[in-house]
Amino acid sequence: MNFKKDTSAGYLANHMARLFASGLQRRIKPLGLSPGQFPALVALWAKEGRTQKELVELLDIEQATLANTLARMERDGLISRRASEEDGRVQQIFLTDRAKSLEEEAIGAALAQNAEALAGFSESERDQFLDYMRRAIAAMQSAETGSAE
Repeated sequence: MNFKKDTSAGYLANHMARLFASGLQRRIKPLGLSPGQFPALVALWAKEGRTQKELVELLDIEQATLANTLARMERDGLISRRASEEDGRVQQIFLTDRAKSLEEEAIGAALAQNAEALAGFSESERDQFLDYMRRAIAAMQSAETGSAE
C-alpha cells in the first residue's frame, strides 16, 4: 500500500493547520501574542471569569497544555486569576487591560489569515469547505467518544 500525501485527509489537514498557524503567528507576533494563546483569548474576550476547567472543555485541549499557556499569559501580562466569590478554591481568569486593548487588532489578524487561506474559493465553495471540515471534526469527535465507552 502506497501513502500519497496529496490524497491523505490527515496529511493535508495537518499541513493546512501548520501553514495557518505560521500565518497567524506572523500577523499577531507584533502584538506580543502567539497562536497558542489565541484560542484562550478568544474565549475570554467572549466571556471573562471562566475557570481553567471551563476553558479546557470549551477549547478541547489538554489540561496541562492550557495550564502552561495560562502561565505564560499571566507572565506576559495578558490575564490575571482571582478566587471565585462562590468557591474560593476555584480561580477565575480575567483579561488585563493590555489583553482587552489587543482584541480588535488580533481578531482582525485572524480574519485576514482566514481570508488569505480561502482567497481562491467562491462564497459557496467556502461555505461547503467549512461545512466539510466541521463534519470531519464531528465524525472524529464521535469516534473518539465512542471508543472511550
